[in-house]
Amino acid sequence: MSTTQGARARARTEVTAAIKEAARRQLAEEGAAKLSLRAVARELGMVSSALYRYFPSRDDLLTALIIDAYDSLGAAAEQARDAAAGTPAVARWTAVCEAVRGWALAHPHEYALIYGSPVPGYAAPQTTVPAAARVGLVFIGIVRETREDSGLADLGLPTGLRPEAERMAADLAPDLPPEAITALVAAWAQLFGLVSFELFGQFNKVVEDREAFFRHAVTGLAHGVGLR
Repeated sequence: MSTTQGARARARTEVTAAIKEAARRQLAEEGAAKLSLRAVARELGMVSSALYRYFPSRDDLLTALIIDAYDSLGAAAEQARDAAAGTPAVARWTAVCEAVRGWALAHPHEYALIYGSPVPGYAAPQTTVPAAARVGLVFIGIVRETREDSGLADLGLPTGLRPEAERMAADLAPDLPPEAITALVAAWAQLFGLVSFELFGQFNKVVEDREAFFRHAVTGLAHGVGLR
């Protein structure tokens, strides 16, 4: 790459980052549904036509913000897992859950973008899936390692749910038993339900010591997926 090409690439990277940052400010002030490329361009002192060279549409900008948010959350979960390496499985699980909660509290508008109300008229493309899967893959990894090292507790599965459980296992982690995958999907949904209830105010005047409550709840989720 020539010096001129390198400078252009750096300039494009810097402008792209500035556009995303302005868009995040707009998310915080107006919400995702009101995200406007024209408003972002106006804040940055750019003409709209120049911004469209970076993001051809609002949906393209939303997708970039969504991927960034999922990647940031996934990185927090992975770092917590790595920091807890060598501790018991329940401790590793709890550390990751607490990292998810901590990230959400520190980035409420980005959390709302990926786990809040759907944005009218927007459908997330497949390109968001790898980033969105990062947290789930951390939990699958903890369950897989535990199964290999010390085994999982016995988990029940209603007969009528087995076909769906086997389908989910084939899609998500064929090496794990359907019982474990069913419990993992339920725990994943409950984790983000706990975080969303706290972040969006449903725990107001109900749960006061939310950190202790959360830790107790996610420990229960760990036991529910068979961690000993």
